Amino acid sequence: MKKAILIIIIVGMFGWALYDFVFSSNDTVRETNGSDSSVSSNKITSEVNQSNETEKTGDASKEGLEVGNTAPDFKLPTLEGVTIQLSDLRGERVMINFWATWCPPCRAEMPDMQKFYENKDVNILAVNLTETEGSLINIQNFVNDYDLTFPILKDENTEVANTYQIQPIPTTFMVDSKGVIQFKAFGAMNYDLMVQEFEKME
Repeated sequence: MKKAILIIIIVGMFGWALYDFVFSSNDTVRETNGSDSSVSSNKITSEVNQSNETEKTGDASKEGLEVGNTAPDFKLPTLEGVTIQLSDLRGERVMINFWATWCPPCRAEMPDMQKFYENKDVNILAVNLTETEGSLINIQNFVNDYDLTFPILKDENTEVANTYQIQPIPTTFMVDSKGVIQFKAFGAMNYDLMVQEFEKME
């Protein structure tokens, strides 16, 4: 009887030692795997953050619509029939504004745009979505009513609006003297914001 009890105790101790050894090994493996996973996760997060930062700042060497990209070039006629090309204004700061006479927010920001044009050394290219207008007379009447003196460009087939992927209007791009987009806004801007973003540009 005593021998049987002794054998049970010895087997039990051996079993416990074996269990403890296996359990400790699994913990070590789990910790090692966890550490590797954490490193990989941190690396991926870092790469994603770097990618997002690059996307946000854009690349001035390529044409695009993100801040930091060179603004896509275009050429359009004004209401008076004069053709203006964006790239011809290199060396000067430009505000490109997409608008239409039937758009209430566009109407709201026009007086501020006129004030901005008068007070600052800025080129404003107000690109009208002419295809959406009832007639050219509507545009001319609008210009007269608001006493606008900056160039009104006619995007008659919305080709430029499509190039700039315009959806809501007004949409505005602030372009520096190198032709690089430094700011964009969806919706009406007020005078103070126009000045603020303009003065950040070279």
